[in-house]
Amino acid sequence: MKTLTKCLTTVGVVSILGFSSAASAGTDLTMYYPVAVGGSLTKIVDGIVDKFEAQNPDINVNAIYAGNYNDARVKALAALKSGEPAQLSVLFSIDIHELRNLEAIVAFDDIVSTDAEREWLNSFYPALMENGKADGKTWGVPFQRSTIVMYYNKDMFRAAGLDPEKPPTTWEEFTSMGKKLVKKDNNGNVQQWGAMIPSTGYPYWMFGALTKQNSEVLMNQAGTETYFDKPGVIDALEYWQDLGNKHGVMPKGMIEWGTLRQNFLDQKTAIMWHSTGNLTTVKNKASFDFGVAKLPGNKELGSPTGGGNFYIFKKSSPEEKQAALKLVKFMTSPEQAAHWSKSTGYMGVGPGAYETETLKAYLKTFPPAAVARDQLTHATAELSTHDAGRVRKFLDDAIQSALTSQETAKKALTDAQKQAKSILRRYK
Repeated sequence: MKTLTKCLTTVGVVSILGFSSAASAGTDLTMYYPVAVGGSLTKIVDGIVDKFEAQNPDINVNAIYAGNYNDARVKALAALKSGEPAQLSVLFSIDIHELRNLEAIVAFDDIVSTDAEREWLNSFYPALMENGKADGKTWGVPFQRSTIVMYYNKDMFRAAGLDPEKPPTTWEEFTSMGKKLVKKDNNGNVQQWGAMIPSTGYPYWMFGALTKQNSEVLMNQAGTETYFDKPGVIDALEYWQDLGNKHGVMPKGMIEWGTLRQNFLDQKTAIMWHSTGNLTTVKNKASFDFGVAKLPGNKELGSPTGGGNFYIFKKSSPEEKQAALKLVKFMTSPEQAAHWSKSTGYMGVGPGAYETETLKAYLKTFPPAAVARDQLTHATAELSTHDAGRVRKFLDDAIQSALTSQETAKKALTDAQKQAKSILRRYK
């Protein structure tokens, strides 16, 4: 990269990338890039960009890091309004409807022109494309993508008399094993929890896993309807409530997204549900034997996909769009996707990544790296609707009010559904 500016926020080092492409006409590209789970992802992205520049000496790349997913979206949209727009960005995959309503992005189908490019556009895992397609076109291409996986402490399993190679696969097993994994002192104070599911940060995402496991989805593909008040959805939230309030498997009330990984590393909980994007950090920092498994199921297994997609902004010249496409193709190529996956824990976004020697060798030495990929068979799209921020907040507030016993699950979700329906009516 020719220049690099870094900014530390109160939530840590996160990223916005700015790219400049000096193609034959001399173009400047700016891309916003978020880092949501922490770690040294900025250095990894820098390395990939350096390789791109080495192969494309006519393209200059400026990288600026500052902001999580929401920050990156706000900054990108502010840039569009300011007259100094970005040309591409990695933003939430679930931002697709908002970005389209603002006429901020262009479909990749309208930029690719060759058979090879069309083949590339069809090379990604279908489950990862669910949040990138609308009206028969592809608006977002997956890169920093994840599913929720179950991390568990094998040493704690052994101490509790549980088989460390057989993590829970059903809700019933999750509850029964979780109870056995709780440890209390002589005064009855919990020293070690059986499990923790975070309920801040992205509670709707965790809830999407529970509803999928109960054979329910939260919205339609068009993002115009939600199903928060369906009986199976309510049952899923009641199960989450019961884990803390009834079974004592996890703490009552709220569990913080931002501190959960450290709680797991500090062995305050035997199990955590979290993004696969934490995998490499847990691998490098855990002082104990740990495992990674698919989430347990009820009627079926399931997890929503998550993370970010590449978008190309509409207010770009044809030369800028082609330069942006070239960069996206490079960063999602099998070799770079494999390097990214090994370095971060995020999944390779297409089968080609797992056919590289990089991931073949890595999976032989570290099989947990395949769990998120394998879970795609049971995956569903992440909650994505029009007016997404307000709709997600309705659901987040409902989840949290139920978990803190302010409302029953049924009342909280029924109210959230009414609110969402009122907002989404205009988009039908």
